[in-house]
Amino acid sequence: MGRFALRQSLNLKTVSAGVVAAIFGCTGPALIIIGGATSNGLSYSETISWIFAVYFFSGLLGIFLSIKYRQPIAGAHSIAGAVLVVGSLSFFTINEAVGAYLVAHLLIILLGTSGLIDKVMNWLPVPIVMGMIVGVMIRFATDMITSITISPLLAGGAIIAFLLSMRTKIPPVLSALILSILLAVLTNQFKIESISEGFILPQLIMPVFSLDAIVSIAIPLAILIICTENAQATGVLMAQGYKPPNNAMAIYGSIVGLVGSCFGGHAINIAGPMTAICSDQDVGEKEHRYAAAVVCGGLFSTFGLFATVLVPFIIAMPSVIVSVIAGLAMLGVLINSLKAAFSASHFQMGAFFALIIGMSGISFFNISAPLWAIVGSLMVSFLVEREHFTLGRKEKVN
Repeated sequence: MGRFALRQSLNLKTVSAGVVAAIFGCTGPALIIIGGATSNGLSYSETISWIFAVYFFSGLLGIFLSIKYRQPIAGAHSIAGAVLVVGSLSFFTINEAVGAYLVAHLLIILLGTSGLIDKVMNWLPVPIVMGMIVGVMIRFATDMITSITISPLLAGGAIIAFLLSMRTKIPPVLSALILSILLAVLTNQFKIESISEGFILPQLIMPVFSLDAIVSIAIPLAILIICTENAQATGVLMAQGYKPPNNAMAIYGSIVGLVGSCFGGHAINIAGPMTAICSDQDVGEKEHRYAAAVVCGGLFSTFGLFATVLVPFIIAMPSVIVSVIAGLAMLGVLINSLKAAFSASHFQMGAFFALIIGMSGISFFNISAPLWAIVGSLMVSFLVEREHFTLGRKEKVN
């Protein structure tokens, strides 16, 4: 079970990182689901059930994987997948969507049990994966800066608190979070709406298997989970010196996802951004960082269980706080990934194209930028630095 017990790994740094990761995951991504469900005519109970499924079960997944492998592996739902589903619900019923979710997870389980996912991830050049990570996640840092123009007090105060805390023993992100929330309360920027009456229980949704829905939702969703969400998390863990269990993450995620689908959850997978927050060097010693993902998972599951009560508070939180805290939490990951992408002598052109394609945010065929960053950069490397595929495999992140 590993050298360090969980209780020994729970400290101010790991707990605060887990809290920050949970706040990030339970705000913006949850609002995408709420907005999409509302615009597509889903009932409030169906919306709450959807939120319950993706947060309760992904939280359990993160707790299980983190403890089992002693790595900061945070579970979550696919943000890109939520966007895909929101657009598809205009053409398919929720029952047809649930049928497609089940098929997507079965496809992932099949690929995971075959060992194909692990083989592909081991074959991908590290600089290219790191370039993709920077390209996809750099928006968190830029959004942090632009948030200053929206609210100089909240964003600027959080950044100053972060920088000053770097010279103390207080976790910098925790200091920034506490100060920004206090300032928001003092300036009356929390807008709490009326809380829904009663406690809404999650409801089972019977699947309907439609070929059109499987083609339009299931196949793109499976690709997104493997090549966007899990690939980001794998790259982040590699950048921090871990050896992520790629096949296990995919298999366990989709086994849990099969259960979550029955309640309307579109995806259960490994979270790139939350894993990045929990695995950062500022969280503490490498052996202890998994505790941050355990804390995050516990808060995720709690949020899912009490979604009826907590959703109004999430809606009330100023978006500036989410933007600036997410950006600050990603700084360490971005710096380490940049070093891993461009400190080696191999795949420099491929890594650069992975970075700029990831930054572009392009989307074709309902597949988002992370996958195209990998595909496009591999094509570039095959054209201009083919010999690096022989030499570059020796370069791994320590």
